[in-house]
Amino acid sequence: MSRKLPLAESETARTACARAPIRSGVDEKTGEVLTGAALVERVSWCADLVADMTSTLLAEHWNTTDVGVLALGEDAGGRKLPSNAWMALRRLGWTVASGAKVNDRIVRMAQETAGRALRSAKWRADVTAGVLAAWPADPKRRTPQEWDRARAAIPGGEYLPSSIIRSRTRQIAAYVGKYGCLPADVFELEPSPRVPRMLLLAACDGQQATVERADDGQRVLLRLQLPTRPDPQKYADWTWVSCPITLPPTVVANAVIHLPTLRIAGGKMRADLAYTHAVPKAQRTGHTVALGVDWGVNTLLSAGAARLHDNGRI
Repeated sequence: MSRKLPLAESETARTACARAPIRSGVDEKTGEVLTGAALVERVSWCADLVADMTSTLLAEHWNTTDVGVLALGEDAGGRKLPSNAWMALRRLGWTVASGAKVNDRIVRMAQETAGRALRSAKWRADVTAGVLAAWPADPKRRTPQEWDRARAAIPGGEYLPSSIIRSRTRQIAAYVGKYGCLPADVFELEPSPRVPRMLLLAACDGQQATVERADDGQRVLLRLQLPTRPDPQKYADWTWVSCPITLPPTVVANAVIHLPTLRIAGGKMRADLAYTHAVPKAQRTGHTVALGVDWGVNTLLSAGAARLHDNGRI
């Protein structure tokens, strides 16, 4: 299936995501039909392997220096880092090994998951560093001057909601109450993040997973390699499994389907399917018109009461 979406001159591409359940699969080597429970078990084994490697990567690089290097976006030679997290980590030489026999694409998923978590930590690190640099005399009540100093110490702090600074302050104050001193940074304040049990198949290629539309246009066939045991010791312990997926009605017929993210919730497996589809280009009219509508129950009740009051009924 082509990954390039044909577009007319009046169209542009947009990418969205839809969730779909995966209820069964077929082991292509043995021909065995895998029930939902059997499929969840094999995906869980694979997700556990990825999660273990991800946890190792996060533990090794959960510090100010490494997160700063990744956020800088350049390698030791001054070259720009790739946008894909797993490629950026490899350029920096941040790799990981597994005690089991896994192919390179399994390692990619671990690097992609860890790289995204490390990149997202940079903002929290900057906010925490700014709050620590302008730590107030009374954490429960800042003076206007202390608010100004805190905002000046945080990149973009002038636009930051006060609630974020307050929540960081409470978090640091709780640390002080427990340990009797200020933390050095967010990495001392917070442990490395919990690793979700999921498979980011977007970090893989055809050697690990493929997805193709069925002829009816309403389904796709996901093929991926899964272990046949929780601790695979050789490549023969991995087999290809085919999983039919019925597309949600929100996915249009001509959309390009990308490799999904697989998650397990409540003993069931679901796929977060990313897809790219064509939409009309916005017309430039020289001005922008926007309409915001709040259909909350409280809003409607308030509006109704106000109308009755205006009509003299209240």
